Amino acid sequence: MRAYMLVAAALWIACGDSAGQAYRWVDDAGRVHYTQTPPPPGAKGVQRKDTRPGSAATVDLPYATQVAAKNSPVTLYTQPDCGPACDQARVSLVRRAVPFREVSVVSQKEIDEMKKVSGREDLPLIVVGSQFQTGYHEDRINGLLDAAGYPAAGPRVPIEALRKTNPAPSASPQASQPAADDQPNPDSK
Repeated sequence: MRAYMLVAAALWIACGDSAGQAYRWVDDAGRVHYTQTPPPPGAKGVQRKDTRPGSAATVDLPYATQVAAKNSPVTLYTQPDCGPACDQARVSLVRRAVPFREVSVVSQKEIDEMKKVSGREDLPLIVVGSQFQTGYHEDRINGLLDAAGYPAAGPRVPIEALRKTNPAPSASPQASQPAADDQPNPDSK
């Protein structure tokens, strides 16, 4: 029993130290990024945040949200000139306190990754676990989040605590919801 406790304590300490840094920075084009890796040289307005347990920046999300985030992570694909649809999609996620990763589609690499995920170039694209929705349709987005187990309402937390800007995921989700133009996705059969 004592050996198990020692192993558990060692793992807890090791995991806590490795996942505890977040960075906020602005690139040359004025876009704000949130990453877990240090920003590139020349980044402006760099802020380093300690997100380890017990730090002031830690946000305590409900257990149901933590489980849903682990089982069905959320990625939001946007573009700087996406307009109100991207803003509304972001607000929908923040309103429900859903942790998400935001990918700014600014290069061919992100466009290709987005096409790999959804087969389309429509924005915003919200990926919840293995499901996705293009365009802003609040009821469909909420349906995806409900199906993934995210609580209908979450605690009020700052957007910086929920959003991380990272590269696109490598997994290719399958569709369960109609696309933004209400056409069925051929991959959903």
